[in-house]
Amino acid sequence: MNNFVLLQSLFTQVDTTGVVNTATEVVKSSPWGFIFALLGAAIAALLGGIGSVFGISYPAKAADGVLSESPEKFGALFLLVALPGTQGFYGFVGAFLILGKLTMVTTFNQGLSLFIAALPVAVAGLISAIYQGKTCAAGVALVAKRADQSMKGVINAALIETYAVLGLLVSFFLINAVKL
Repeated sequence: MNNFVLLQSLFTQVDTTGVVNTATEVVKSSPWGFIFALLGAAIAALLGGIGSVFGISYPAKAADGVLSESPEKFGALFLLVALPGTQGFYGFVGAFLILGKLTMVTTFNQGLSLFIAALPVAVAGLISAIYQGKTCAAGVALVAKRADQSMKGVINAALIETYAVLGLLVSFFLINAVKL
């Protein structure tokens, strides 16, 4: 059954007598599972991306101020600005893993399981990107005064990155644990 038919059948849950199917029949049907799995993929990409947008904005604004006075510090600042963007990629990887299994989802429980499996990478990506961005902004301030110390700011921010990676790993293991 193709995805369009699955989505269409969500809105036409009527049996041959014209009576709407019971909730248990709808729960067992694949359209709901498909939709929950699709929502899981969307949440993983969306929250990771939102976190990265906010996370990058903090050091980017601070770096622009530093660069207005010292354009030669661009190389030292680039990694600090780009680092909070990795969570968006992790969310994309989580979404990609779920989308690869989407056609195999046949029950509500499978779809719900994939939705739940997306939550670690989504939530860890959102929160860690924002806090990593704030840490990177402090690293930008460090570079403004002592450009030779930029890697200390990167290392501090990388400690936060660890938890985004752990969120991705947990989601990876959960997605692969779903019986399809």
